[in-house]
Amino acid sequence: MEKFFKFKEHNTTLKTEINAGATTFMTMAYIIFVNPAILSAAGMDFGAVMTATIIAAGLTTILMGLLTNYPFALASGMGLNAFFAFVVAAQFGWQAALGAVFISGVVFLILAISGAISHIDAAVPTSLKSAVAAGIGIFIAFIGLQNAGIIVGYEATQVTLGDLTAPGPLLALIGTLIIAVLMARKIKGAILIGILLTTIVSFIMGIQPLPAGLGGIFGLPASIAPVFLQLDLRAALAIPFFVIFSFVFVDVFDTMGTLLGTGARAGFLDKDGRLPRVNKAMLADSIGTMGGALLGTSTVTTYIESTAGISEGGRTGFTSVVTGLLFFLALFVAPLAGLIPAEATAPALIIVGVLMVGAVTKIDFEDFTEAFPAFLTIIFMPLAFSIADGIAFGFIAFPIVKLVAGKGKEVHWLLYVLAVVSLIHFFW
Repeated sequence: MEKFFKFKEHNTTLKTEINAGATTFMTMAYIIFVNPAILSAAGMDFGAVMTATIIAAGLTTILMGLLTNYPFALASGMGLNAFFAFVVAAQFGWQAALGAVFISGVVFLILAISGAISHIDAAVPTSLKSAVAAGIGIFIAFIGLQNAGIIVGYEATQVTLGDLTAPGPLLALIGTLIIAVLMARKIKGAILIGILLTTIVSFIMGIQPLPAGLGGIFGLPASIAPVFLQLDLRAALAIPFFVIFSFVFVDVFDTMGTLLGTGARAGFLDKDGRLPRVNKAMLADSIGTMGGALLGTSTVTTYIESTAGISEGGRTGFTSVVTGLLFFLALFVAPLAGLIPAEATAPALIIVGVLMVGAVTKIDFEDFTEAFPAFLTIIFMPLAFSIADGIAFGFIAFPIVKLVAGKGKEVHWLLYVLAVVSLIHFFW
């Protein structure tokens, strides 16, 4: 084992790698509860999605460790799961949405194998990449506020503040405060701990009944049958191109950004700022997306929470193997998910939104030709309730404002192509 993962070469030990893997698991285990809560809103079976989420995370994280020898972990991506459930599945059905995820995984695989990802990465400016991350953050925070009943529909103004004295919204506010305090104190696994503590508060408030002994917490996982191999590829092919493109775009750049960010933290980048074996990492991610769709869950992507394990000294793929094995152990606490109310998972969406919107600081708002397209990308995601529409507006606006400002040469030729595709998306 030491020879395969090269512990000495990476200045680490078996004990350190185990601790790092456990730390990464703790920081991202919230997805076990949050992902089925989001996807079940699209009509998918909660228990089956939870099982699919765990298996997909476990398998792909172990694959990443074995294929790349990097300490990166994967699971169903936040933001993309909201896009899946509230936009694509709501319009085309969840079976077609799973098909779209699978197709996006195939496209991602082709891009990874061919090396085309580097060209796409060079074409899209940093401001738009950052705007996409920030827009998704606001989008999923908005969904969390709605799920909690803190923000509700209102005919005169579209939305308004809900009744904060009602049990549901009040519990969600308490949960958000709990997670915020834990995050501020830099407690590892803050989101997961916050979800569990909020669930305990829900028992005290009488919102959720107490579990009937240990059987209400531990047990066999729910059957995956209701979602396993239920993707509808024929229906997916009828989905507009830009929807599929959005899945690919967000997954590619989310993964690329995560790999470079975590790689830099671990000291993996070479003198040119590139990550060695990046194509293998992208390959693992694309396989995870395709496999996840077959299992019955939304896009699987590399998690920035991997940084937690890296901060604990994780430097090899054995960290990922440990994280993956812990996901499989989590299958046997599946009954716990049924005890967690939506008001306990909503704070997780709000807090993750806070973390994602921080990408806005990388946008140069002093340069209007950078600020305007980025703003459109950010604002249209929550208001149009569509990640795809936000991306499309950004792709259209960027080359236009650059051209009229006499900065057309700053625009990569591929971005002009994407602008035309975006126009077709809106007006075809």
